[in-house]
Amino acid sequence: MFQPPKLKIGDKAVILSPAGKIDSEPVEKAADILRDWKLKVEVSENALCRTGRFSGFVEQRLSDLQKAMDDPQVKLILCSRGGYGAMHLPDKLDFTGIKQHPKWVIGYSDITVLHAALQNNGIMSVHGPMAKHFADEGPADISVRYTKALLCGEPLIYDIPVTNYARLNNEGIAVGRLFGGNLSVFCGILGTKFAKIPKNGILFIEDIGEEPYKVDRYIHQLKLAGVFERISGFMVGQFTDYTEDNDMYAALHESIAQVVGEYNFPVCFDFPVGHVKRNFPLVMGKRAKLSVKENQIIFKQI
Repeated sequence: MFQPPKLKIGDKAVILSPAGKIDSEPVEKAADILRDWKLKVEVSENALCRTGRFSGFVEQRLSDLQKAMDDPQVKLILCSRGGYGAMHLPDKLDFTGIKQHPKWVIGYSDITVLHAALQNNGIMSVHGPMAKHFADEGPADISVRYTKALLCGEPLIYDIPVTNYARLNNEGIAVGRLFGGNLSVFCGILGTKFAKIPKNGILFIEDIGEEPYKVDRYIHQLKLAGVFERISGFMVGQFTDYTEDNDMYAALHESIAQVVGEYNFPVCFDFPVGHVKRNFPLVMGKRAKLSVKENQIIFKQI
């Protein structure tokens, strides 16, 4: 796996929109934060386009991303937001340029598709806050600060107290390559070349607005596809904007625990990643160590 180099003063960053449309204000605020980091910032040609729910037609979004990936001067690509639309792009992208000149790509949610495509081509990327989060929360936000530290070469070490779902955790230590992301998006590419399951990898998931029965279906899809037989650890992030279904056998988190309970790998619930303010950045495709203890979760990427 290629790890892009750490950012330096004067490096070039591009903000682009590979999926949903976005207003100009959050993009401009995010650009100002990156400039405060002493980066040279460019907003891509079609980043603010509006075509239905998308930021431009497929050709426009593809052009922006391909140009940024090919430019050897670009060291950081920050996605403006998720939404829907990244699924249109991976089979049309040429990864030659970014392999020759690796650069950080940051995003989450629908950007899960691009992370998977990058991993398929041996390139690490960052599952983390996007331009809209930067703008809404500001430079002092903990997730933004963690993102800056990561990009500047600091190791990721998260020491998280166990709270809400301690009884569902399975203690243990896992070491392996990190993969996954948004649950529904990842299941949407399962079975394609872009969803490779690394042997002894660590899987993490999160989602928003998915009804509990759909989450249950996705988890069983992972099981039936043999994913849980290949991994060494499982991190369940934040599930938000849903209502519990009293007609299900169990609540959402309990239903996930029931499916993975037959396996021996460590499992942690309530990890700070997802459509929330505490959306801690993670390096996709990089080796990680997950330690799940009775009162503590430690995650490291060094």
